[in-house]
Amino acid sequence: MVNRWQLTRPSGIFADMVRIIAFLIALAALQFAALAQSAADRTAEAAAEAAEAVAARASRSFEPLDPDSQMPEPGEPAAAPPPAPSAIAEAATAAESDADALRGPAVRMISLPVVQDVPGPVAAPAAPKAPSGGGFVIRSILPIEGTIRYGDWFWDESAAPTYGPLVITVDLEARVISAFRDGHEIGTAVVLVGTQEHPTPLGTFPILTKERHNVSEKYNNAPMPWTLRLTWDGIAIHGSPVLNGYASHGCIGVPDDFARLLFAAARRGDKVIITRGRMVGVGDKIL
Repeated sequence: MVNRWQLTRPSGIFADMVRIIAFLIALAALQFAALAQSAADRTAEAAAEAAEAVAARASRSFEPLDPDSQMPEPGEPAAAPPPAPSAIAEAATAAESDADALRGPAVRMISLPVVQDVPGPVAAPAAPKAPSGGGFVIRSILPIEGTIRYGDWFWDESAAPTYGPLVITVDLEARVISAFRDGHEIGTAVVLVGTQEHPTPLGTFPILTKERHNVSEKYNNAPMPWTLRLTWDGIAIHGSPVLNGYASHGCIGVPDDFARLLFAAARRGDKVIITRGRMVGVGDKIL
């Protein structure tokens, strides 16, 4: 008599092994799907936490209001320098009515080049010469078209020498900062500035100290990285979220990456010129 158990058992073992392997594969697939979903959830949570952190930092560092509503009127005695030419005023008005933002982008208060029809190639003009009395003269500006918006910044040192005196300008009306090395603009950004209640002062200030890691002693220990201190009572240039609808308590807030580059380029004693509505262009003496 044939032992049928011996004939059929090996195939039964094989079928059992196949079922076990299939089960293990299905289990592994379920575990992988669960891990992938968990990773996606963690990524989404991290992004949400990062956004909340930026908003929290802004709320600790700045006042949630439109600085335009707090700026002194043009006729007030606080007094700004002479008004800009009508062409620049019209450009600022057009920018303020831009429908892409709640309020229009900041306007660079730098004179625009004059475009002329020329019959053929023309040699590049010579670099402007410094006035006979010396001083700091603007020799070139970054070729940025149009206006720049909150959070925008630009940095390009290719036209400037590696070494040379650095001067920083800030215009409160345009809400724009520019850094010039030896007269050549190497960086510019939109900034947050103070309000009428907490004004950003006008004038020329030397950089008193450089503080890589700094926090506000007045405003809830708000982080103020890459600080360039301008006054001993708390006015400084420092890194911060630059968001539309916020204003500072008098400091000049710039995007963190821009602040890092400016911090590296600046030295103690370098001059910072803060104005309201002053237009400058190539060939102008600013110091």
